[in-house]
Amino acid sequence: MTTLALCGGTYSNPYALRAFIRDARARGADRLWCLGDFGAYGAEPEAIWPLLVDNGIECIAGNYELAIGRGDPDCGCGYADDDNAFAAVAYDYTLAHTSAQFAAWMRTLPTEHRETVDGVVLHLVHGSPLAVNDFWWESLPDHAHRMRIDASGADVICCTHSGLPWVRRFGKTLVVNVGVLGRPANDGGHHVWYALLDIVDGHASAELVSLDYDWPAHAASMRNAGLPEAFTQAVETGWWTTCLEIVPPLERSRGRFQLYKSAMPSFAGEQVSWGAAPEIPDDGVPVLPLFGSALFPPRLWIYTNFHCNLACSYCSVASSPQARRRQLGLGRFRELVDEAVAEGFTELYVTGGEPFLERDLVEMLLYATEHLDVVCLSNAMLYQGWRRTQLERLAGRHRLVLQTSLDGAQARSHDSNRGPGAWIKAMDGLDLALSLDLPVRVGMTETPQNSAEIEPLRALLTAKGICGADFAVRPLVKRGHSADGVAIDTDNTVPELTVTTDGWHWHPAGADLDTSPDMLLAGPEVSMTEAKRRAVELFLRLRQRDGSLPLIYNCAV
Repeated sequence: MTTLALCGGTYSNPYALRAFIRDARARGADRLWCLGDFGAYGAEPEAIWPLLVDNGIECIAGNYELAIGRGDPDCGCGYADDDNAFAAVAYDYTLAHTSAQFAAWMRTLPTEHRETVDGVVLHLVHGSPLAVNDFWWESLPDHAHRMRIDASGADVICCTHSGLPWVRRFGKTLVVNVGVLGRPANDGGHHVWYALLDIVDGHASAELVSLDYDWPAHAASMRNAGLPEAFTQAVETGWWTTCLEIVPPLERSRGRFQLYKSAMPSFAGEQVSWGAAPEIPDDGVPVLPLFGSALFPPRLWIYTNFHCNLACSYCSVASSPQARRRQLGLGRFRELVDEAVAEGFTELYVTGGEPFLERDLVEMLLYATEHLDVVCLSNAMLYQGWRRTQLERLAGRHRLVLQTSLDGAQARSHDSNRGPGAWIKAMDGLDLALSLDLPVRVGMTETPQNSAEIEPLRALLTAKGICGADFAVRPLVKRGHSADGVAIDTDNTVPELTVTTDGWHWHPAGADLDTSPDMLLAGPEVSMTEAKRRAVELFLRLRQRDGSLPLIYNCAV
């Protein structure tokens, strides 16, 4: 048996390279290989050369070695825009701190290596068989993988460059991205990765090896050299803080950060939700997570049920007395609240159907308001009898807001869509909630028929103390029962993660599986963590397609 230990991207990190040498030899590796990109990110490029030579590590050149060897003005990494700006900082530092002798040695290296080992044809490249700076991501479509495999023709192809390790067999061909030693693999750990390739009797198998090393010393070296803090923080946290734009949606969704702050819209003068758009933190890092920003607010929607005492003509989720009930239940509700806290949600919107048809609703709200700010959407028509007694238990719960819909300052405007007598019952419910010292908001759905009612309704509510941001007007949405209004879908809305008994949905206005199957992200068996990740991936995939940013539809108002 022949065992090869293969690393990539030392990135001026001698601390990880020393650990690789020790670990690979301890595991019985017969030969050690480095697949290029000796410099970048780290502060000690010149320390890499003697470690490679003195330890007999066989090498091929990556784009960095080609560029440094020629004295090129940039690294040729294949980045663009913000990615390229940070790549330029790393390259300029590496070029300035690489000796002429090291650069001359780089010029002697081949850009690929082929040999037959124990009957297995092995092809070592930096990027891929197509180009030295090609990013061979695991999430590429099958035809893209096949194009690279066909360009090689080898039994085993080993590469690096992308920074993310993976192993996959395509028919008879084994492809191994060996990862990099220079920085973590955007997985939240301090460790880095390399690969062991075992070849015996004409068969090859590969194992990815997680490698611990003296990362505090590496981080201190970078900081002392005055390199960007973003580079150092990636080493210290395990999450990439630069060079994200090139990463495909699937891989990028698995990391902590997805967007450059410079790409975020300001939303100046725009109402994004009941509150202001989340501020972009001034933390010295050029990137931020999609989740928690205005483009994916930390607001979880829970549908407790779908049946309703009303059958509003424009209900976006097709609720009615005859709708499938899809009742969530108290136990599942509590589980979701606990998960929401752990996942970083700061707001919870409880809706239906009519939530007050659920006998355990008040218990749900009492539990939720112990942990999160909660808004409960209700038509306010059922606050009588035993429900009034239950509602009184919520008095003084200032983390709770009751949100009620009113579509006009008079019964005619409201009842035309919601049914006779709905307006007066809603007004009575509104007054009762106010008498219990419960914070109240009102949302009005604007239609061509009631647009003249906006200001009269505002005046009516102001007289009751409901004013300012506690009254808002939202457009009619073409979903569910409504055949008119604004057409919304994943293309033109931001994700607001929504959970029902049917699973996880992109947006609360598309939470009815029967009328909005296109907004289903995953079934109920999927965890909240994975549902969030899928929302991030879909957002990135849609934006990557045409570069657009979605509109903010204020479903919460």
